[in-house]
Amino acid sequence: MTRESAKNVEKGSCQVSDILEVFGRYQIFQYVLICLPSVFVTMIDINYVFVAGDLEYRCRVNECEDTNSTSAFPTWWPNSTRDRCMRPVLKQGISSCTNESFTPQLTECTEWIYESNNTIVAELNLACQPWKSNLIGTIHCIGMLVSMFVCGWLCDRYGRKPTLVVCVVGSCIGQLKKFATTWDLYIVIEFLEACLSGGSYTPAMVLLLEICGRKHRILSGVLFAYFIYLGESLFACIAMFAPYWKTIVTIIYSPLVLFVFYFFLVHESPRWLIVKGKTEQAKAALRRIAEANKLDLNHEEFDDLNEAQLKQKFNITDVEVKERLAAVFMSKEILKRLLVSTVCRFTASFVYYGLMINSVLLPGDKYTNFLLATIMSFPGELISLYLMNKIGRKLPLMVGYVMSGVLCIGSGYVPDSMTWAKISLFLFGKMVIAACYTGAITYTMELFPTSARGSLLGLGSFASRVGGMLAPLTPILSTVSPTLPSICFGCSAVLSGVLLTLTPETKELPLMDTVQQVEDSIRKAKEIERSQRT
Repeated sequence: MTRESAKNVEKGSCQVSDILEVFGRYQIFQYVLICLPSVFVTMIDINYVFVAGDLEYRCRVNECEDTNSTSAFPTWWPNSTRDRCMRPVLKQGISSCTNESFTPQLTECTEWIYESNNTIVAELNLACQPWKSNLIGTIHCIGMLVSMFVCGWLCDRYGRKPTLVVCVVGSCIGQLKKFATTWDLYIVIEFLEACLSGGSYTPAMVLLLEICGRKHRILSGVLFAYFIYLGESLFACIAMFAPYWKTIVTIIYSPLVLFVFYFFLVHESPRWLIVKGKTEQAKAALRRIAEANKLDLNHEEFDDLNEAQLKQKFNITDVEVKERLAAVFMSKEILKRLLVSTVCRFTASFVYYGLMINSVLLPGDKYTNFLLATIMSFPGELISLYLMNKIGRKLPLMVGYVMSGVLCIGSGYVPDSMTWAKISLFLFGKMVIAACYTGAITYTMELFPTSARGSLLGLGSFASRVGGMLAPLTPILSTVSPTLPSICFGCSAVLSGVLLTLTPETKELPLMDTVQQVEDSIRKAKEIERSQRT
């Protein structure tokens, strides 16, 4: 909004083009409504951490079991055997079981005793099949990847509001997991649920951006991120006080049906209505915003606006500059930026979600560790915003990725006996990668020209989702070596930090519109550097 427009608003008059530049009561109410579902959707997207989490279990030895045996390692269990998948063999003629009642031999286990039924590992009898429980998180991420491809089209074709409501309410299908009796049926429901829940993020973010002015777009991203972090922390508290998996599922999925009322509470984006030629609906939406924010609008002038004039008021044009993909991929500079972008987005998601999932394997209470890991995202977001606005994009990201990698590797090599040192390094690594997660999105948006930004950012989002798909599988690596997941996280983060040396700082640079502008800016920068040397 210009100074003149701002003065007009203060005096009580408002130009049509300034309606969305004023952040008032309408935006506050809509922001809260739009962000609220993300709390529940976030809990759905990480539900597998505890719902499909590991349990203590052991082989059943029928000759020694009580009627209701639940102890993972009872007093009579041989001290030399801790293999959860092998059964100790009893000596001949033993009438009562003690530590000395077993031979050194082991045999394959066919039945198990679980310490509790808090996760589906016990309910679906998944003992000694860790790949099945870990694959659930990957299947969920694949479903979200599918939703990423479909949701953008649905948003543009049918509108932001209906896409948001249908995806959020449709996520209630996850309730059916409580009735699954086989692993195959469970992952089918998990996949369908993810296809719907994952589709809610895009319309929510687009709505937040399109109902506010340019000054408040950063606020919309921060607010949305904080609601996501709130969902992560709330999920940890729910799992802590209600650990049974069916109870968790009931708590996090049941409220979703109430969001059907969003058809009446949330309003469609005026910008989308204008682009789609729904002029009268767009006028009604803009009039509603002006009334809610108590803006004095010239209704006579406003009512006389036609479709073309309304588009002109909001700088919406029907023609955009487009370049062929061949021109994009012929540019070495664009390819270099694309490489850095995809690796950084992959690493941010891989390490962020990997640390969150592996936090339950740290020494101490798994619920407390998970809660602490989620809480560390809050300061990470603030650090990202401050440093990227104060210093720039590139340097904070480079330092952040390398620091996160070092902290991850350090945490992996600290022995479990040094509990607080190990957890502290882990949590600081999580905080730093949370800052990089947000920063990488902003930075990569500024690296690409307008003509190809959507397509190239889509590739970055795809890489990010692949990282999220691989993260749930990392706990399996700890069966090979306890330090292996930390090494994978650390090496990936350090590699991203090193690759960032290949791309330019974008803080003070204008957004480029074409590939040629990108090439010219790099050529000009090299010429300036060469002249400074001479």
